[in-house]
Amino acid sequence: MVQAKILPSAVQSLKAAPPDHVQSGKVTLVKNTKSSSRLKVYYSVIHETPGRLRLRVPHLKEDAEYAQRLLSLIEADKYVTTVKVKPAAASLTVNYEPSFGNTALMRAHIGHILQAATDVAVLKTKKASAPASEEENGIPSWKFSAVAATLAVLGGPLGLSISPLLTASTIALATLPVAKRAFSAIYNERKFNIEFLDFMAIAITTVQGQFLTPALMLGLIEIGENIRDRTARSSAQQTLDLLSSLGKFAWVERDGEKVQVPIEEVEKGDTVIVYPGEQVPVDGTILRGQALFDEQKLTGESMPVSKREGQTVYASSLVREGQIYIVAERVGNDTCVGKTIELMQQAPVHDTRMENYAAKIAEKAVVPTLLLSGSVFALTRNPARAASILTLDFATGIRVCVPTTVLAALTYAARRGILIRSGRALEQLASIDTIVFDKTGTLTKGEIGVTNVRSFNSEVSANYVLALAATAEMRLTHPVAEAVVRHAEQEQIDFLTREKWEYQLGLGVEAIIDGKLVYVGSERFLRQENVDMSALDALEEKAASAIFVATNGELQGIIEHSDVVRPESKKVVQSLLTVEGIDVHMLTGDNKRTASAVAAELGISPKNTHAEAFPEQKADVVRELHASGKTVAFVGDGVNDSAALAYADVSVSFANGSDIARETADLVLMNNDLQGLLEAIEVARKAKQLIQQNTSIIAIPNLAALVVAAIFGLNPLTATVVNNGSTVVAGVNALRPMLKKSAE
Repeated sequence: MVQAKILPSAVQSLKAAPPDHVQSGKVTLVKNTKSSSRLKVYYSVIHETPGRLRLRVPHLKEDAEYAQRLLSLIEADKYVTTVKVKPAAASLTVNYEPSFGNTALMRAHIGHILQAATDVAVLKTKKASAPASEEENGIPSWKFSAVAATLAVLGGPLGLSISPLLTASTIALATLPVAKRAFSAIYNERKFNIEFLDFMAIAITTVQGQFLTPALMLGLIEIGENIRDRTARSSAQQTLDLLSSLGKFAWVERDGEKVQVPIEEVEKGDTVIVYPGEQVPVDGTILRGQALFDEQKLTGESMPVSKREGQTVYASSLVREGQIYIVAERVGNDTCVGKTIELMQQAPVHDTRMENYAAKIAEKAVVPTLLLSGSVFALTRNPARAASILTLDFATGIRVCVPTTVLAALTYAARRGILIRSGRALEQLASIDTIVFDKTGTLTKGEIGVTNVRSFNSEVSANYVLALAATAEMRLTHPVAEAVVRHAEQEQIDFLTREKWEYQLGLGVEAIIDGKLVYVGSERFLRQENVDMSALDALEEKAASAIFVATNGELQGIIEHSDVVRPESKKVVQSLLTVEGIDVHMLTGDNKRTASAVAAELGISPKNTHAEAFPEQKADVVRELHASGKTVAFVGDGVNDSAALAYADVSVSFANGSDIARETADLVLMNNDLQGLLEAIEVARKAKQLIQQNTSIIAIPNLAALVVAAIFGLNPLTATVVNNGSTVVAGVNALRPMLKKSAE
């Protein structure tokens, strides 16, 4: 078993750290004056599979403090799910997020942490004091409402001897939140709102000693508010930390030495070094070196690109292979990915509770109801009749049935694997007329797949061409190489014997296979090696993306590959266009040729296809559509989509999308299937229809009772029964989506 020397740490060596300590996620890292920075930790791989890595680390047996520091650092790592350290056995087992990448990248990542643990001491971060809960600040209002209702029932229908002062005081305490909302609207918005009607009705009936009526009203108001708040998503956006998406530290070259500093201390003009498996922390130009970059987070481009001296690189790009030195030209929020975060923070923030036409109608009825109640009192001098009219407003019923309908719809959707975060998202989803899809990882799988294998030699089969390529590219971490090997395994192709091989970054592989000199790679690579490419030159149409296979100086075949379209994408797009009547757009960071090919396959109009779009351009497209009067939904899964997601009326992502995309999204497809989007639209539209139906259930009996109360008079308790009865019927009707079987 070969031992591996640790690469420079991507976590923290603190060799040149001026500060005494650095905060890092769940722990605080402090310079460890007891350890020697010259100590090198060696390890060997015992077993590795995607998502799990087991190592033997001899230093664990020798240094108990090191074992504890290592455990704390790995537990704090955002990619690691669980970790087991056994010092006696010198064993370290790590389970990590499969989305991190291949096992080689994780092995290097953990190797960095192994070295870092020798150079830091770890202090547990104190938990931030949580804000005081409602119970800690005082007794919640719903408890007063419950006590008031109990006292009213005991002293009313049950005839027990309950002090009227006690009951009235309890009702008064329960009414405080209603009064606060009512007078806040008068003071801040200069208007009477629904709460003012409720407050007046409660006050009049309480003064008259009719405690059951205000107690029932308060109970329904409290139920409605609680359900309404349960459908809400916090209107304050969570602060998005750019640095957390790039890593905490960066390697820089200062005074001829390589040192590691907190990323916020990297300055314009610094020489930054990036190793394999690390993210580029700055925008800049390559001074020396060559590397293979995965820029999917930033551009959405699924194919990695090779870059060398003089070319520009961007923060958040992942170095898959190679090592580079960069001169930092833009740092922090000035980088391209930093601008994306700023765009998100500038996006409009909405109250996410359901705001529908019924509630607005109820608000408009407040002043007429007050005038009618005042007129009846002026004519009859009967406060009970005036209170009856105030009680018969249908706003209370709407405030109960609307959020109940929303909650039932959200619950039903969740059963179907669709997480809709708020009432407002449900409301907007029912009204969307335009959907913008990101391409990579959304309409496509976001991974390279082999689409065709062709032989140019009549004596050589396509399977043999595939066997040559797969054998040459075994154990390479390049996405195309992995796709070729994976395809060969799926086709049950027997691998050949590889004697020796050499990989040239950005070009391809030269190998000796079964005694033949084999080249597998780009067209440029094969022409550079003087391979006869006449068979390729004779083709009328060349593949958009392909690698080429040659033996002994002659082209044998071609392996075409692409970012494979999701199997459900075409059906979903066609359904949106034809059945739902929704305009469909596609945005991508890919080149126009690739974007047009995917759009044509899915049936998306060329005028609605936007290629070579960086994050800020994606956000601009969404804003322009919105400004033209469209209600826009955006579907994406990456960091590069997060700004567009923030500006859309409804934002949609996948459960396996990036952390920022999931946090930004109003709707998350937990099954990672676009079919869920069609189901979500259906749920939203049915919820809207149900709300309209419930509005009629509430409005009709209340309006009829209002006429009776105005002309003939109506007992406040009778008015409460009519008002609350219609509310209960509408509330039960609102629960229909929740009662559906999830299997239907």
